[in-house]
Amino acid sequence: MNSRPVTPPRGAVSTPQASPHFLKNRITKINDGTPAIGRASITNSAQNFMTAFPDIVVKMDRIVVKGAKTEYHWTLTGTNTGPGGTGKFVEIGGFEEWRFGPDGLIAESLGHFDAADERQLNAGGPRP
Repeated sequence: MNSRPVTPPRGAVSTPQASPHFLKNRITKINDGTPAIGRASITNSAQNFMTAFPDIVVKMDRIVVKGAKTEYHWTLTGTNTGPGGTGKFVEIGGFEEWRFGPDGLIAESLGHFDAADERQLNAGGPRP
């Protein structure tokens, strides 16, 4: 049995339940993607992802503090069974790089994961 804590779905830290932990104009960016700015935009992006992978589980691997930034390392699993989904299972790992504001809320979150994992995620299935 895996004893790692289960955390909200990747991106779900931007859902209304978790939004009090983030600054109102927080920025989230994944790899080289377009940044989502503000709670509404981030929540919308997260909801689209959770719709595509309704059984998503994100497990915390570790937390690493690097000076003024904190890295939240995770492993994500889920099946692409949302509307128009492929039905394929995915498992990817990555981390969020957080910068906190002076009030202790997350001001910036930069998501990082392997390009092959990103292709797997976008295709809704395992790596080739």
